[in-house]
Amino acid sequence: MSYLVLARKFRPKTFGEMVGQGHVVQALENALTTQRLHHAYLFTGTRGVGKTTVSRILAKSLNCQGPDGQGGITATPCGVCQACRDIDSGRFVDYTELDAASNRGVDEVQSLLEQAVYKPVQGRFKVFMIDEVHMLTNTAFNAMLKTLEEPPEYLKFVLATTDPQKVPVTVLSRCLQFNLRPMAPETVLEHLTGVLHTENVPAEPQALRLLARAARGSMRDALSLTDQAIAFGNGELVEAGVRQMLGSVDRGHVFRLIEALAQGDGKTVVETSEALRVDGMSAASTLEEMTAVLQAMAVLQAVPSRAESADAATDPDAADTARLAALMPADETQLLYSLCLHGRGELGLAPDEYAALTMVLLRLLAFKPSNAAASTASTEKKTLNEAAAAAPQVPVRAAAPAPAPMPVVRAPIDAEAPAAAPAHAAPVPAGHRLAVVDEPRQAESRPEASDTTARVVGVPIRVQPPPSVRDTPRPDEPRSTFTPIPTSEDGDFWYATVSELVAAEAITALARELALQSQLVGRDTDQWLLRIERETLNQPSSREKLTAALNNLGHNIKLAIEIGGVVDSPARRNKQAADERQRVAEEAIMSDPEVQALMRDFDAKIVPGTLKPA
Repeated sequence: MSYLVLARKFRPKTFGEMVGQGHVVQALENALTTQRLHHAYLFTGTRGVGKTTVSRILAKSLNCQGPDGQGGITATPCGVCQACRDIDSGRFVDYTELDAASNRGVDEVQSLLEQAVYKPVQGRFKVFMIDEVHMLTNTAFNAMLKTLEEPPEYLKFVLATTDPQKVPVTVLSRCLQFNLRPMAPETVLEHLTGVLHTENVPAEPQALRLLARAARGSMRDALSLTDQAIAFGNGELVEAGVRQMLGSVDRGHVFRLIEALAQGDGKTVVETSEALRVDGMSAASTLEEMTAVLQAMAVLQAVPSRAESADAATDPDAADTARLAALMPADETQLLYSLCLHGRGELGLAPDEYAALTMVLLRLLAFKPSNAAASTASTEKKTLNEAAAAAPQVPVRAAAPAPAPMPVVRAPIDAEAPAAAPAHAAPVPAGHRLAVVDEPRQAESRPEASDTTARVVGVPIRVQPPPSVRDTPRPDEPRSTFTPIPTSEDGDFWYATVSELVAAEAITALARELALQSQLVGRDTDQWLLRIERETLNQPSSREKLTAALNNLGHNIKLAIEIGGVVDSPARRNKQAADERQRVAEEAIMSDPEVQALMRDFDAKIVPGTLKPA
């Protein structure tokens, strides 16, 4: 006896055996039970989800005669009467299937409709099933419209298509439309487990998971792949064999890649990519598996309770997925997921898909937020070190031990002139703000509070008055006419301190930017007051890192920050030093006798922007 493939052997014979299409089965069973039957049905859906199977079960339900020959219309056909057995074997005279892919003309449709005038020979109803109905020509559709709208009471139409968009609306409006959905991998896995148990075929759970994912929602594809896997594994299904047959990438490689990307380990990324090339694994499959793992990681990061669900308990990859979800930030997970999706579309554009895969992986590594910050940090640190080498050294004053944390102070920015600094920067109770006034400040002592239960001890501080000069020229003003940045003891001290921190790499990224762009406007024995122009620099993590660096340098203080105009900051001093070197270089060239002779005798000109200080 010839072998019958699993997809045909385990084709459902009743609505109760249907898998994953409960919404369609429920509607049809209720209609059959109450005998509220429509004359035309349209089943849509991708390949292998049960369109033809539902049509045959519906035909049996309409024509079932029961085991004793006395049955009627039922939602549970017996499967043993003559009508049921003939429909299952494909020889029932009153059930006609037409393949519209090869019989798409008006003549074939006309021949089918000519049979509509005759009453059923054996059954209760004639059933015309037209598969891939969207392939019919417009003339054929028009030829069947009248009969489809008002067929005889004994005639039922069943149409099936994978592309309902190509079916004319005149046909859609005459049918009850049911959309058969692609099946979830869990549904396919459960069905495959039952089929292989019936067939007595040993199978590893992970091998069945691979087959369920590879089916992409089609039960017929899943059973066909299972047939192939049984032949490949000589009667048994093991994960390694199924993975080799499908060309799927081992999840171990995917976990190694994602972990390397999370840690910024480019060497491991390239080595793993080369290992995939040697093993002959598909580059597209690699990115597909990565997107699947990243999606699971994103779900765990958004809903941590999912790690304790029943599905996670049975998934062998759940532990590794949870570990990587904790290792990688949520925003970086979303970035990697997006780049993997777009990178898969670029594989076909490259001459070598493995080279394209390597470039996608390196792009994931290059777009890590930490890399961008480190690149900016190295550039700015180099600039500050060059300026710090020529800066005067100012003695550093020892500070007192650190008191309680200091609140952040913000003052509005005046568009015309820099905002004034607060007169005092002593610690205040939580929930209070430091006073901000506009008149000029003088060093003064604050009297002790009379309330002994909440005393605030203050000591005299030095406040740097905001100068009214400009540090940069207007575009239409000559370089030599603008006033340089005025120096002060606090400004020199802060510039030397920041230069020392940057040279020692004690501060990086946003903490370094906060130090460079700020102005020291007041110093107390246990706290300093800084002023910045941009509120985006005032981040809690940046303040904490800068405070920790100052403490390690010997300044046991707390920082308070206000928002206002800045005229003297380390960044502005570096800019002024660079402008001065540029000015000296330009004057040296312009005063050179040979350059003057060339300009006088040959009308030579110096191209703007080409002179750089040595």
